[in-house]
Amino acid sequence: MTTTTAITTPTDLLRIADLARPQFDQLMSLASQMKARPLKWVKALRGQSLACVFEQPSTRTRISFAAAAYRLGMLPIMLRPDELQIGRGETIGDTAHVIAGYASAIVVGTLDQRTLEEMAAAASVPVINGLSDQHHPCQALADLLTLRDRFGWLQGLRLAYLGDGNNTAHSLMEAGALAGMRITVATPERYRPSREVERTAQRIAAETGGAVAVVTDPIEAIENADAVYTDLWVPMGREAETQRRLADFAPYQVNPALMAHAKPNAVFMHCLPAHRGEEVTAELIDGPTSLVWVQAANRMPIEQAVIYLLISGRWRDFAEEW
Repeated sequence: MTTTTAITTPTDLLRIADLARPQFDQLMSLASQMKARPLKWVKALRGQSLACVFEQPSTRTRISFAAAAYRLGMLPIMLRPDELQIGRGETIGDTAHVIAGYASAIVVGTLDQRTLEEMAAAASVPVINGLSDQHHPCQALADLLTLRDRFGWLQGLRLAYLGDGNNTAHSLMEAGALAGMRITVATPERYRPSREVERTAQRIAAETGGAVAVVTDPIEAIENADAVYTDLWVPMGREAETQRRLADFAPYQVNPALMAHAKPNAVFMHCLPAHRGEEVTAELIDGPTSLVWVQAANRMPIEQAVIYLLISGRWRDFAEEW
């Protein structure tokens, strides 16, 4: 995995902190171009293939990566663990070596960040985090593309995240810090984000003029926010904790009363899937301030840009245009 520097381009995208600010700007610029002219790039990686390994059911990630690969002229190969030999004893490293012989990049959706890191260490082609238990980088990048399209800028924009300090929160903290935004996460103490991610995001923010804070008071977080974000309270695999989680997160539900503390033109965001009546009320997610469908659609140009830049290495060809 490549560390964040100003001069070294990343070979993988396992978390947002793998990017430096110039690379973030270049990626966002290319994604904007791909969104504006989606058919311009259909021959860019023609004849190459993208292997996508998903350990769990997926709607947005699976479909968006397949569509993004197709728009680059690639063959997307969708794989489940039961279709590979990992379940029969083959190591993750051996699997990565083999797949790298057939594909130009590997997308992995996994319940364990260490799986990604093992894949990246062994594979001779880029490895992209489609979703892990610790990070959700392409989602956060799509979210920031959505915000930039809406407001016209990111520097200094205030985003409040309410709920579980999970993979989405982690990537929003790192991405927002990289963009110079002011990110505040509000969550009960037992569900707070990783301290390591918090420190990393705060270090990045200190370099970009942004800010990252973690609090327990949802009103404190949402005060004067430009965007209010939430996610599922009960993620896949945590169903046994449902009743406790519903009780713990009840004060963090995004509803009109809480939203009134944000700026008058504030928008609502959610990475989906959503449970109306739990983390958000139906009138907000289905209302005029909601950007959830734009967020979902923006996954495709962001992933298209990530795939292209990691495979081609042509980061400097796409200077920031904003």
